Amino acid sequence: DTSGYIACNMFAFTEEPSDRVGKSDGYCSRILRAQSNRKEVNTEFRLRVEGDPESYQPGSTYRVTLIASSPSYFRGFTLIALKAGTEGDRDEDYIGNFQIIDEEETQFMTNCPHAVTESTPRRRTSIQVFWTAPPSGSGCLLLKASIVQKRIIYFQDEGSLTKRMCEKESLYGDTTDKPLLDCCACGTAKYRVTFYGNWSEKIHPKDYPRRANHWSAIIGASHSKNYVLWEYGGFSSEGVKQVAELGSPVKMEEEIRQKGDDVLTVIKMKAQWPAWQPPNVRAAPSAEFSVDRTRHIMSFLTMLGPSPDWNVGLAAEDLCTKECGWVQKVVQDLIPWDAGTDSGVTYESPNKPTVPQDKIRPLTSLDHPQSPFYDPEGGAITPVARVVVERIARKGEQCNIVPDNVDDIVADIAQEEKEEDDTPETCIYSNWSPWSACSSATCEKGKRMRQRMLKAQLDLSVPCPHTQDFEPCMGPGCSDEDASTCMMSEWITWSPCSMSCGMGSRSRERYVKQFPDDGSVCTLPTEETENCVVNEECTPSSCLVTEWGEWDVCSATCGLGMKRRERMVKMPPADGSICGAEVLEVEKCMMPECHTIPCMLTPWSDWSDCSVTCGKGMRTRQRMLKSPVELGECTEELEQVEKCMLPECPIDCVMTEWTEWSECNKSCGKGHTIRRRVVNLEPQFGGDPCSETIQRKKCKIRKCNRGQANSDEKKRRKEQREKRRSKQGRAEVTSEHPGCKMRPWSSWTECTKLCGGGIQERLMTVKQRFKTAQLSSCKDRKEIRACNVHPC
Repeated sequence: DTSGYIACNMFAFTEEPSDRVGKSDGYCSRILRAQSNRKEVNTEFRLRVEGDPESYQPGSTYRVTLIASSPSYFRGFTLIALKAGTEGDRDEDYIGNFQIIDEEETQFMTNCPHAVTESTPRRRTSIQVFWTAPPSGSGCLLLKASIVQKRIIYFQDEGSLTKRMCEKESLYGDTTDKPLLDCCACGTAKYRVTFYGNWSEKIHPKDYPRRANHWSAIIGASHSKNYVLWEYGGFSSEGVKQVAELGSPVKMEEEIRQKGDDVLTVIKMKAQWPAWQPPNVRAAPSAEFSVDRTRHIMSFLTMLGPSPDWNVGLAAEDLCTKECGWVQKVVQDLIPWDAGTDSGVTYESPNKPTVPQDKIRPLTSLDHPQSPFYDPEGGAITPVARVVVERIARKGEQCNIVPDNVDDIVADIAQEEKEEDDTPETCIYSNWSPWSACSSATCEKGKRMRQRMLKAQLDLSVPCPHTQDFEPCMGPGCSDEDASTCMMSEWITWSPCSMSCGMGSRSRERYVKQFPDDGSVCTLPTEETENCVVNEECTPSSCLVTEWGEWDVCSATCGLGMKRRERMVKMPPADGSICGAEVLEVEKCMMPECHTIPCMLTPWSDWSDCSVTCGKGMRTRQRMLKSPVELGECTEELEQVEKCMLPECPIDCVMTEWTEWSECNKSCGKGHTIRRRVVNLEPQFGGDPCSETIQRKKCKIRKCNRGQANSDEKKRRKEQREKRRSKQGRAEVTSEHPGCKMRPWSSWTECTKLCGGGIQERLMTVKQRFKTAQLSSCKDRKEIRACNVHPC
């Protein structure tokens, strides 16, 4: 009976939906007052925000669920979001934005467009909507729900139907909150971004793709607020789509470079195969970039693969502070987001383009039961990565100086007094190798290493330690060996070439981080200038190209290697000729001398189970690196894969459908009729055998008169001969080819594959074309069918 329900909430739930943008004109507040007068203490109903957060992130989207615990239910509801301390009398009292998920379940209230209500009154146990948090500076808020069950309205100011949340404080209080403001900082700053992948089978075990898991190459930029690389609620560009679906950063980099002065630095890091390895086996990838007053935003993305179109990244991270300085450090845990271009729900879903394209949105634990992140309780998704953005240098006059504490940094890494050599006399070593290059190229704390080989151990009962030695260090120009030493920053990236065609010049700068303690003048150069040629020729047959990109990391970690850099064609030759400019440059690079030390490895593990239960598959075994990473890169393989063969998989007999029953073989008296089917595929390797191919059953038309049996039999045979002739004629002249006489079908060709699914073909060609035939309708035919579909 819903009459009581309608009576007690007559103006809250009986209106038809209308345009959301209409003014509420106090209607919402009247609903609130009416409902708040009917409070009932009840614990059967609960309002839940996904992840159960105590605070909200400005601009983030959350899934909000209204739940009735079994066996309870509700017929109607109202859901609102109010600024804390307001009564809902004004439109500005309502905060954030709701988004409808299922229009059959929920809708916006006609005369109170800020509220969500039910579409149709009926029994239900839960509803869901999206809610996007308000921008920064909105303060605390209340998410409030009312429940209608028969004649009772439950509406609580505290408890399970009201959720209070306040704005999440920034992890680092000096970051500029969104919406993005103009930056007032001076000079420039240089940052290092480091990506720590945490997507592994141990932490995300559901359907984890063991064989192909990886992070794609990372692509991003430091840019102005006029350029949006990607954002929640926006649509993916073609570059974002190619990263999300293919893991390819090429188009994304092209889009970034086309933004010209809106971009300061292109951020690139190599792909990681597999997605996760212990830190002592593979260092986290990192890259450096610069920001200035106009280009103070940093964005990047990377695909987790395989996946339909899932990525992680930062969107418009502002590194400029309200106090006109530069953020010291940002640490952010990352959850995957959907690019809105593919509708797959699992890691290895087949391609299923989303048409029309959806908006970018974060994945949630309630998206789909088959999702690897699904949680029926709607808990928060465990982060799959963490990114750390840390300031490493500043250049130029700063508006808000925060000391770099260089004295403290140098003191931290001052070389400690060496303890006396306690090497046992029974251990015979080689000489120490030269010191390696410092692990830090900046004035940040680093370390360098030297090593020696154990030649002989005269007493096996006495251990031989100290085959490697480490000491702290800093990058070039950062040492304070004497009081007259200048401490310099790193060189800032080269400026663009002054000419886009022909000979030009470019410059780069650095600045003094610390002047000599003895008061002397710092004579180290702070600016360098060099000639540059972007496009050698300036004729109509020449093409315009971009400047060379940064050199890739050397292919070797020690000894001789190769490095490469690229540039792109901005404009082809005006005369239509082919662009002859080089777009790829490769040169040798020399790293510190290699000192070979044997890898220390664990024994091979047992072979894994075969990847299949029958037929041909693969199996693997692994071993781990025991020696420290500091000893150098180990080239020994850590995983082996080999084929495995189990008994062939059974293949059952495959037969056609039964034909229609034939006519009775007698025209009078008792006879029989038959039907047939044929074998398409014989059983193999113990598969189910083929059953009968012919079935008979009795038939009786009428009783035979004496003397009539023979004449009827002759008549029946004559009719059968005529039918055969007629059937043969129809085979040659088919209804599909009027006016044509066709040859019979050829035999089927051999199958293109012995297993795993191949194809066969056969042909029917024109034998004779009559004068009345149309040329377009009288032509050869070809049929194709599948064959050998059993697995290899």
